[in-house]
Amino acid sequence: MTIGSDIGRMPNTPRPTCRGYLHKRTQSSLLKGWRKRWFVLRHDCCLCYYRNKRDEGKSRALSVVSLEGALVEADSSLGKPFVFRCCPVSGNRVYYLCATSNQEMKRWLEAMGRAVHPITQNHVWVDVTRHNSNLPPLAVKNPECLGLLHQLDRSKDSWVQHYCVLKDGCLYFYASIRSTCAIGGIYLHGYTVRDQPVGSRRSAIELRPPSEEFKVFYLCAENANENKRWISAIKSSTAKWLPLHQAIQYYMSRPSEETRM
Repeated sequence: MTIGSDIGRMPNTPRPTCRGYLHKRTQSSLLKGWRKRWFVLRHDCCLCYYRNKRDEGKSRALSVVSLEGALVEADSSLGKPFVFRCCPVSGNRVYYLCATSNQEMKRWLEAMGRAVHPITQNHVWVDVTRHNSNLPPLAVKNPECLGLLHQLDRSKDSWVQHYCVLKDGCLYFYASIRSTCAIGGIYLHGYTVRDQPVGSRRSAIELRPPSEEFKVFYLCAENANENKRWISAIKSSTAKWLPLHQAIQYYMSRPSEETRM
């Protein structure tokens, strides 16, 4: 599925995410030395880098490396301060990276260390959404909204029609109403939804994620009233699910007589 959020990994768990400029040691026999690159540690425990910060989200990463099971540690063998190395499980390449300070190096080592040994946990909600994604659209029980939506494909600057089903904070995409299973979906927890004009369309549905790691989605129904119907349904569906830290904060803020067992 095309996942719009990382709730499939483990809801309410802080993502081992880190961003910033690092110097990467080149391994080319012609160009030896250190090059400044923009590194991003993604929610899926993959480390990728770009030429510049502005390339993130706009251009393909120069390289993507899975950190699960990798060896990540400080390295003083090169005689240069704040250097650490990453040895992925797959492939023979060793990445030598250099931070600007000891504090910055520790920040990266801690974040990458969490990605090396990610916390995984089965969650009944994830199991349910995966089950629903393998059903025909009309077989999903008690949907909160359903119908045709067009999704903006920015790479082609065109709108692609899907039959969509909203259920428990998850929006499922089908090629048509006769499809046997979903072709994709978005976990909408944490997303904000609003009516937003896009290009020639005066009314469209904008789904903006809580983090820059995820893409912004633009959808459009047949008319403005249908867009409003979808927006209302999405807001209602996601409002039923409260993140754990917010639930605890809400519980602790209530008067003691209401929380006494």
